[in-house]
Amino acid sequence: MALGALISAYQEDDLGGLRALLPLAGRTLLEYQVRCCAAAGAAPVVIMVERVPQALQDAFERLRLDGIGVFPVSDVNEAVSRFEAGSMILVIGDGIAPPAELVAELAEDAASAVATVRDDEAHAAFERIDAEARWAGIALVDAHLLGSTAAMLGDWDLQSTLLRRTIQDGARRVAVAEGAPEPLLVDRAEQLEGFQRALISASRGARSDVASRYLLPPVEELATTQLLETPVRPGWLIWAALALTIAAAGAFTRGWLGAGLILLLLSTPLDLVANRLATLRLRPLPSRMLSRAALWPAAGVALLALGWWLSRGGEVWGSLVTAGTTLAFAEAARLEKGAVLPGLELWLFSRRNAVFAAIPFAIAGAWTAYLLAMLVYAAVSFFLVQHLRNNHSS
Repeated sequence: MALGALISAYQEDDLGGLRALLPLAGRTLLEYQVRCCAAAGAAPVVIMVERVPQALQDAFERLRLDGIGVFPVSDVNEAVSRFEAGSMILVIGDGIAPPAELVAELAEDAASAVATVRDDEAHAAFERIDAEARWAGIALVDAHLLGSTAAMLGDWDLQSTLLRRTIQDGARRVAVAEGAPEPLLVDRAEQLEGFQRALISASRGARSDVASRYLLPPVEELATTQLLETPVRPGWLIWAALALTIAAAGAFTRGWLGAGLILLLLSTPLDLVANRLATLRLRPLPSRMLSRAALWPAAGVALLALGWWLSRGGEVWGSLVTAGTTLAFAEAARLEKGAVLPGLELWLFSRRNAVFAAIPFAIAGAWTAYLLAMLVYAAVSFFLVQHLRNNHSS
């Protein structure tokens, strides 16, 4: 069944601007609402507006550049005409900051549903349904009900009238579970600060190596926060990480070992930041992405380039062999790893761990010792993974 979305964006905030334009996660509240609906599979996304100031037009343009089609309308009948007959429509109230999980949950329903919160002091700003519940600002209605509501609307408010008719029509109520993320109804920017902090925190996700778990978080947090308000696309950061890694390999072939290490260090947080930006913008990166898949082999090329430089002229002929053997063990461990103990995975050989491990050796000028240490590290990781797999299968 087709799924669309209808978002109201005409009520003003405390300062006379539109609630929809309040800032959230480097964009606007409206953009976040639209992305929640698009992530749930809704298309088209129709925006009910009375006026389109330049800031709102800019928000529409940013969404379109990201491949999300939005259709601003000022007439409810025009809104109805945008949806296919028999489709279901996600309705997001004006000024509502919804948890993306709740929007996705309602989108999966096959029949009309209304999200609710408790009727208490904490939710006094939400529209009351009855003595026990208030509307959480999110609902799923069918296009036929929207059309019949538009036909009898008159001077009544579409948002409230549609809610009442949906409930009278027997829509299922979906109470927001205690302890689960709740929708927020806002009319000033300060109310969104906590919601934004929660979004940024939730975007971090699991970390699979020591470097990303313990060393990179401060840099990652700062970069994510700073880039939220920029037009930088997550994919660009992945390509930048790949370019820095290839440049590091080139620096190693010229003997610029310190410069190469610096380039590798700069590359380490970029894919993490890219993932977080994509998560915050509700446009996750593809699971199969050429630039991201190339990071591991590119790092291998950089290690081989280092081994080649150290073995030039036959002075330390084993350096190149050591680098190649290290890569063989590392790749074997990566392929065999599968599901190991979560706490153990942090300590296994990884691209980031290997880059940060080079710092003390670089300070001491002991690059050959670094290659030998990485060979031992990769070999231990491989044999440990094999040991765990054998124990698990026996």
